[in-house]
Amino acid sequence: MTSYPWQAGTATGIGSYPGDDPAEALRIVLGELPGLPHLPELPARGPGADLTGRTAGLLVDLPIHLEPSGWRFSDRPGLDTLRSRDHLARDLDVLEEAADGHDGPFKIQVCGPWTLAATIELRHGDRALKDPGAVRDLAASLAEGVAAHVADVRRRLPAAEILLQLDEPGLPAALAGTVPTASGFSRLRAVEEPVAEEALRTVIEAAGAFPIVHCCARNVPYALLRGAGAKAISVDLSLVPRRDEDAVGETIDAGTALLLGAVRATDTVLPSLRATAEPVRALWRRLGFPPARLADQVVITPACGMAGASPRYVRDALEHCRETARMIYEAAD
Repeated sequence: MTSYPWQAGTATGIGSYPGDDPAEALRIVLGELPGLPHLPELPARGPGADLTGRTAGLLVDLPIHLEPSGWRFSDRPGLDTLRSRDHLARDLDVLEEAADGHDGPFKIQVCGPWTLAATIELRHGDRALKDPGAVRDLAASLAEGVAAHVADVRRRLPAAEILLQLDEPGLPAALAGTVPTASGFSRLRAVEEPVAEEALRTVIEAAGAFPIVHCCARNVPYALLRGAGAKAISVDLSLVPRRDEDAVGETIDAGTALLLGAVRATDTVLPSLRATAEPVRALWRRLGFPPARLADQVVITPACGMAGASPRYVRDALEHCRETARMIYEAAD
């Protein structure tokens, strides 16, 4: 049986939270998700704390700055690049103090190369995704920067096993050719699957951490992600249509883990634990896998990042994820 870096019956978060206090966010994560905590992201802090800006600060020799239209490559590092790096440096300082001695798995998140390429503009204004050469440079720069980031986290948490989550919400649109041009009047040419897989593999192999790819969109390319080296795939369970279940089954059969977003990420009245667990169990039953494998191979998460939730709901939802995972594990005994 495949071994995973977490214990059976584990829950975790996706990445983002409300607020602007990294110490408070990390305290909640460590308290509510002890089996698989992660580094919180706080986009409410402003530019450079968002998904694209935060990861762009890791790029090597590819500085960025903020335009009214969004992030754009620059000739030299400026205030926006420094702000991105400062946010992350502060988060890591807080992590080193708050999680001192942590000796289990610990997850960090960065934006993947295709979502970055779809959201950063070249110097003349087109999206980087339009230029295959620019995308190759971006993937190589990201691979180098992420490897350094993983090494920095390992230095601060020497007893932990580091898991790296690549966030790729924009990948299905890049593959489908539905990403709009900078003007919005047309669409960029579809990216070929082998090209997409190679760029992801470049980053995954350089990082040297347990690789997870998160894609909270429809049409998740499961086989492509496995081919790129993902050992776990994170999805919003409510967006998994029946037509994708063969691909999900092949993923489970290959030993790839699933992080299933089973709890709504924005404020709602939470259902019973049994009602939350049932769609997870139902999927597993339909695919015909042994119940005993479910708690090992599946991690329960919110449906997506929780930046739009209230602080009180965040605590309740994370506890709900944790208790749902525990119930699934105990039911399999």
